[in-house]
Amino acid sequence: MQKGNISVQTENIFPIIKQFLYSDQDIFLRELVSNAVDATNKLKALSSKGVYKEEVGDTTIDVIVNETEKTITIRDRGIGMSEEEVNKYLNQVAFSSASEFLEKYKTESIIGHFGLGFYSAFMVAKRVEVVTKSHQGTPAVKWSCEGDPEYTLEPAEKQERGTDIILHVSDDAEEFLKKDTIQGLLDKYCKFLSVPIRFGTKTETVPVEDAKEDDEEKTKSIEVDNIVNNPNPLWKKSPSELKDEDYINFYNELYPMAEKPMFWIHLNIDFPFNLTGVLYFPKVKNSLEVQKNKVHLYSNQVYVTDNVSEIVPEFLTLLHGVIDSPDIPLNVSRSYLQSDKNVKKITSYITKKVADKLNELFKKDRKMFESKWADLGLFVKYGMVTEEKFYDKAKSFALLENINNEYFTIDEYKEKIEATQKDKHDKIVNIYTYNKDEHHTYINAATNKGYDVLNFDNVIDNHFMQQLEYKLGDVTFVRVDSDTPDNLVQKDETVESVMSEKEQEKVKGLFEAILDKGKETLQLKPLSANDAPVLITKPEFMRRMKEMQSMQGMSAMMPDMYNVVINTNHPVVAQKLATSESEDDNKKLTQYLYNLALLNQNMLKGEQLSKFTAETIALLQK
Repeated sequence: MQKGNISVQTENIFPIIKQFLYSDQDIFLRELVSNAVDATNKLKALSSKGVYKEEVGDTTIDVIVNETEKTITIRDRGIGMSEEEVNKYLNQVAFSSASEFLEKYKTESIIGHFGLGFYSAFMVAKRVEVVTKSHQGTPAVKWSCEGDPEYTLEPAEKQERGTDIILHVSDDAEEFLKKDTIQGLLDKYCKFLSVPIRFGTKTETVPVEDAKEDDEEKTKSIEVDNIVNNPNPLWKKSPSELKDEDYINFYNELYPMAEKPMFWIHLNIDFPFNLTGVLYFPKVKNSLEVQKNKVHLYSNQVYVTDNVSEIVPEFLTLLHGVIDSPDIPLNVSRSYLQSDKNVKKITSYITKKVADKLNELFKKDRKMFESKWADLGLFVKYGMVTEEKFYDKAKSFALLENINNEYFTIDEYKEKIEATQKDKHDKIVNIYTYNKDEHHTYINAATNKGYDVLNFDNVIDNHFMQQLEYKLGDVTFVRVDSDTPDNLVQKDETVESVMSEKEQEKVKGLFEAILDKGKETLQLKPLSANDAPVLITKPEFMRRMKEMQSMQGMSAMMPDMYNVVINTNHPVVAQKLATSESEDDNKKLTQYLYNLALLNQNMLKGEQLSKFTAETIALLQK
């Protein structure tokens, strides 16, 4: 029996590995099973080249949990190792010191170097044994180590080619002896590894052969191998051999409870980098956060992470699916991505593929594209706001929807509004609402004056409008209840007030007496007699700023300011309020009209609303 010290000078490497390289304990299973897959694939490669001339046979990898012995075994039937190779790959971790190792390798992509994946076993094991027999027929050996530089290496009894890694689980990691825990880790990290992985057996219900109609038992339960992975996932296949049903079935495999996706993109590129995958367009609707972290990143079918913000632009994290690339640089524990020129190339490629797919769908079947816009709009707008290259491509298929459910591209709508406004404004004024029901009064007023009203009810629309204003230059967006005068005057005529200056001063005084001068500004305007007698409007710029700050949890920083607009041409104002001699009646009517305006903006609440309701009922009873 050979004894010795692993070649780590001056310091113990194992605490360094635990603390800095493999901070998540469950990584150990991914690393050890991945190593077993590598060993198996190497054997297959040798066999295909005629180097290994024996029968390859069954290459299934076994994961075995023994709760009684407190062990976890990962068994492969791959190339195995000779005594010389054990010394080379497990013992010669040849660094000058642990601190130098940490400095050199904590940020480099060195998966597979110096057996570091193997050493993650010490995250959960107090002792690790490796029993291995090389495919070359050399005697089997057993290596054992207790998490310090001392090890033993001795002959072993093993007839089959391959390697058994036996983890004697430490007391603080006994949760990994639970079969449900291991099954969960295998499902997460090993679901699509390229070699079958077996974790014990499972019970399946199958039909009874030759069962007759009057037989009580037409099915029976049998024990079958519990193969936890799909070695040939859809993204590794050629798109030409796949049908829509195959893509949908694979989506259900990834997200069992999810709603059916709208469409998908199959990624397949081998130059200047290798990348495969399938990205699905889910029904995003109107929520950003709920949809994120659904793209899974793999490296040679080994699961890495579901946080792909380093490899795809922020808006693409709303997609679902899989990206697999061996060329994506990872740190040693595969826990995060490294900054690299390939990453930027991959980002550009994926962005272009997504934009091209959407443009193709738009041109091929615009009606279908419009029908999906409610689910697709958030994604497209988010991309246009956050990614310059995507904006340039998406402006040809991004849609604007008006309250009549008509859809226009940006250029189409700009042309439509430009034609109706002619030379009236310095900029093209686009009127919009975020809630057709809440703004019903304002929308009626705007449409009666010939304005088209857009529907902007998306969480990203504030940013999207500002992006369009910045990019287009000659366009501005105004909410239908804004204080901007363009949506309050007739387009084709100048409206004059029917009230005298003296009457206007009287009405002004009545309203000034009840308004909060700190946040309300009074305006008298000669609007149409069909418009409301009193309107509450909000400054467009201030409102946008307030809404954006509210999204960031900063609503208290922006004061709530608005305008009270008195329509001097409304009969109630011009013929009653302006001419009545009763001071008491005037005060009551002023308050009533003001409350109606607040109610119309959903700003009358609580005690104030209850009082107004009671007064209205009392008025009706007289």
